Amino acid sequence: MEKKLYRSKTDRKVAGVCGGIAEYFDIDPTVVRILWIIMSWVAGSGIIAYILACIFMPEE
Repeated sequence: MEKKLYRSKTDRKVAGVCGGIAEYFDIDPTVVRILWIIMSWVAGSGIIAYILACIFMPEE
């Protein structure tokens, strides 16, 4: 079975990006969300990365 990266339809808070990444790596979505928030605060690149992921990641 081939793994594909998709935005999640079932585990979403905003657009399903963090839920999709968590499903792909088989980890808890809360961990991905916390890391995304930290990345946004520290580097400021998290918001831009999230917007780009919303645009380019296909929906499940």
